[in-house]
Amino acid sequence: MFEPLFGSKIIEKICFYLVANQKCYASELRRRFGLPLFGIQNALGKLEKQGIIVSFSVGKTRVYEWNPRYPLLNEFQGFISKAYSFLPQEIKSKYYEPIIRKRPRRVGKPL
Repeated sequence: MFEPLFGSKIIEKICFYLVANQKCYASELRRRFGLPLFGIQNALGKLEKQGIIVSFSVGKTRVYEWNPRYPLLNEFQGFISKAYSFLPQEIKSKYYEPIIRKRPRRVGKPL
């Protein structure tokens, strides 16, 4: 949909994922989309270099989220959200929506 605008289909997928989930990390995206990790890391690096997203470390994992200081963040998120709303529900549920636990936690299992 936005490949000519962003220059990459991966960047489009990352933006849609962030609209739906607010945070992500590279190996999570690799598992979800079945794409090579190197391409995802490059796309995340481009978005971070442009200031659209920021990253921080949680243990050994690099987590990415929207940059709250990006001056056009609300407009950009609105644009991406509008495009996301036109995706078919099958694609949304398969790739972008969070996985919901289907069964309860075992009794006595520590959090």
